[in-house]
Amino acid sequence: MGTADVEAVWRIESARIVAALTRFTGDFGLAEDAAQEAVAEALVSWPFASPANPAGWLMATARRRAIDAIRRRTVLQHRYALLAADPVVDEDIDPDRIDDDILALMFVSCHPVLSPEARVALTLRVVGGLSTEQIARAFLVPVPTVQARITRAKKTIAAAGVPFELPPAGERRERLGGVLSVVYVIFTEGSTATSGDRLLRPGVAYEAIRLARTLAALQPHEPEVHGLLALCELTAARFPARTDPDGSPVLLEDQDRRRWDFSAIRRGLAALAKASTRGLGPYGLQAAIAAVHASAPSVEATDWDRIVVLYEALGRVAPSPVVELNRAVAVAMTTGPAHALAIVDELIALDRLPGSHLVPTVRGELLARLGRRPEARAELELAARLCVNQRERSVLLLKAAALG
Repeated sequence: MGTADVEAVWRIESARIVAALTRFTGDFGLAEDAAQEAVAEALVSWPFASPANPAGWLMATARRRAIDAIRRRTVLQHRYALLAADPVVDEDIDPDRIDDDILALMFVSCHPVLSPEARVALTLRVVGGLSTEQIARAFLVPVPTVQARITRAKKTIAAAGVPFELPPAGERRERLGGVLSVVYVIFTEGSTATSGDRLLRPGVAYEAIRLARTLAALQPHEPEVHGLLALCELTAARFPARTDPDGSPVLLEDQDRRRWDFSAIRRGLAALAKASTRGLGPYGLQAAIAAVHASAPSVEATDWDRIVVLYEALGRVAPSPVVELNRAVAVAMTTGPAHALAIVDELIALDRLPGSHLVPTVRGELLARLGRRPEARAELELAARLCVNQRERSVLLLKAAALG
């Protein structure tokens, strides 16, 4: 087995291994460190002697590493005895078992005591199985920054005495929102990178989809979990058509819809149906909007009236300036750019999205449709200056130049 094989097994099994070790040692940081040491040992030994049960080998090795660490902590001898004697954590683990341990791990890594950046980094590390180098590449930050975030997160969890357990039933739905938001942030970064020279980072987005699927399997009766999964699947379905071969963005009206991933659309619609059983929440409503786009043969044939209604509903349950801006785009397609411009100008007057390139982008498009070309060009040039994604900036500059 080579490095790629070790990494593949680790990506699949890491959450289960860290979760099991955390439950039996009571120490989240120790469990994660022991698991990482097991991977390092696998990278050295597997090329020469591949184990028959790679997942069991990693679990057993991580357990031995944890035992060694606990032996060095004399005050935790009783935990060592418990861990060493427990018959569950052995090489005969069921690789298909998904249980509350992994769900508890997700709640711990997304705990409110952590900063949003730390939650994302820790979730990708301990639940997603990504290395610090992979996380750093995904978010275009230095490796030491990611390492520091993960180290601080583990120390914060230990200092706060965060238990390794599912939140009480009364708190679980509220805390579940935090877990969903972390997965959503990861997906959003993959679907439209905030910076750098690539519009898409599919690997990041697909990791979020994997996390969302796991969460849906663990919480099958929570509609918003299925809503988030539907949103991710339906959005990712358009990835194949969103960029040219050279990576340049392709706008929705110019996309070859035959290139969309129709399997992902079917999965997304199935998840949306599950989300609709008790009324749609914020993620479900966004998924419903994505479903309208996914079902339309063209931009012109899209049911924009329904999209406006869905954005109005989303604005009631989860009001935000971004929702209003997106509603303005839909309004422009139904009642014209003048009505939409009034919505955008109100956002500007209230300073709802300061420093965002999205507002001048939309305003520039609306002004261009109204024939106010010099103003439109100025807005698009402003949007380009504010945009930190090089691919998006190039498109904005080309649009501005076309306006003379």
